[in-house]
Amino acid sequence: MAKVAFLGLGVMGAPMARHLAAKGHDVTVYNRTAEKAQAWVAAHGGRSAATPAEAAADQEIVFACVGNDDDLRQVTTGPDGAFSAMRAGAVFVDHTTASAEVARELAAAAAAGGFGFVDAPVSGGQAGAENGVLTVMCGGEPETYARVEPVIAAFARSCRLMGPAGSGQLTKMVNQICIAGLVQGLAEGIHFGKRAGLDIEAVLEVIAKGAAGSWQMENRGRTMNQNKFDFGFAVDWMRKDLSIVLAEARHNKALLPVTALIDQFYAEVQTLGGGRWDTSSLIARLEK
Repeated sequence: MAKVAFLGLGVMGAPMARHLAAKGHDVTVYNRTAEKAQAWVAAHGGRSAATPAEAAADQEIVFACVGNDDDLRQVTTGPDGAFSAMRAGAVFVDHTTASAEVARELAAAAAAGGFGFVDAPVSGGQAGAENGVLTVMCGGEPETYARVEPVIAAFARSCRLMGPAGSGQLTKMVNQICIAGLVQGLAEGIHFGKRAGLDIEAVLEVIAKGAAGSWQMENRGRTMNQNKFDFGFAVDWMRKDLSIVLAEARHNKALLPVTALIDQFYAEVQTLGGGRWDTSSLIARLEK
């Protein structure tokens, strides 16, 4: 069992930290809103800390899952950041979906401080976090990764080292590119089927067993048909992720015409008041 800290108790971080505690790890938590951290401790044990530095002091592994690059810098290298207190030989594991640039920046800062860093964004959404079945894609040194993989297993069903620092974030970008295209294709298929007068429930049942089948179809097809969009990963968050993807594409010269277009479709959903709807709400812009 490890002595760990978890920084950020949002819809993903809180259940991830809960799984760590349930597996017997000694967990200290920090959240920008202190009341949330105190409530977490009341429900799951462990202790709360007033700052990231206090949470990170004397820990073997420090996990983080915050909002974006700026939030990540604040809890790591900012005032009272975790990096100022981490002991030599410890490891910082970042589950934030952030840029590859900030992952490389923090990996260098960690190395200078004598501790390890792994960028480890996740896929699986809120349900995956709640059920402890996330997919984790990691970047870092093999020896460092090997030390944290058994602990990450508390909330993951799949975890893999993809390459050096930043590789986890780049893999997550591929994940989001693929999801965006799948959801748009599913939205258009359901919309077309409705206009054609088909029984959409029956259509989905049939085609899910063929080459068109996907996780999105199995888990979101019927709810999309029912205009229900309250299943976790929000449009606002997807647009944040796609902005990271498109910025990286400008850097590496990748051509992402479909992804750029779907990002604008999500912007339309936001104008419909759907910023907090889940990503399957792409169909709403077709049926407005």
